[in-house]
Amino acid sequence: MTRVLVVDDHPVVRGGLEGLLAAAGDLEVVGSAGDGREALELVSRLLPDVVLMDLRMPVMDGATATERIRREHPDVHVLVLTTYETDADIVRAVEAGATGYLLKDTPLVQLADAVRAAARGETVLAPPVAARLMARLRAPAQEGLTPRELEVLAAVSRGSTNAEIGRELFIGEATVKTHLLRVFAKLGVDDRTHAVTVAIQRGLLPPPA
Repeated sequence: MTRVLVVDDHPVVRGGLEGLLAAAGDLEVVGSAGDGREALELVSRLLPDVVLMDLRMPVMDGATATERIRREHPDVHVLVLTTYETDADIVRAVEAGATGYLLKDTPLVQLADAVRAAARGETVLAPPVAARLMARLRAPAQEGLTPRELEVLAAVSRGSTNAEIGRELFIGEATVKTHLLRVFAKLGVDDRTHAVTVAIQRGLLPPPA
């Protein structure tokens, strides 16, 4: 029997999952939790083979709980089961150590198979999730800005003109334009305003006071 702990903040969802998994015959639901903190306590006490983990929950979210479980109980595998398939959610769960990532519209037979696979330590991904991860892996890495390009962009964020930036940094105005064109290309923008906005979003520049 594969021992499963169900974690979801919706009681109806927990009850439904417990019934569906129990019907599989070789899967035993040993407990359920309504948030990540409760899940940690139950994992320590019950030591399930697989934790079926929701992501967005009160008290402690699923990704945080997953990271704690994998660190404190490396033999316990976590299979994420959620309605969310955004890049941020997927990456955070994978980085936390989740063995798999499924969506809540997964058919029962596939869910049961995924739990069995997770218990064996095999990676299980819903097709849309796998596609998103592959797209991220295939995407070219973002080229970083050089120290001089950051200096130029910081001056732009302060409202300086190209001529003023040139005088401040002791470089020609044409050189300032060249630096800005490279910044635009690296950030995927086509004007000064968007360059500053994207740089702030990526943490390259501090947000305005």
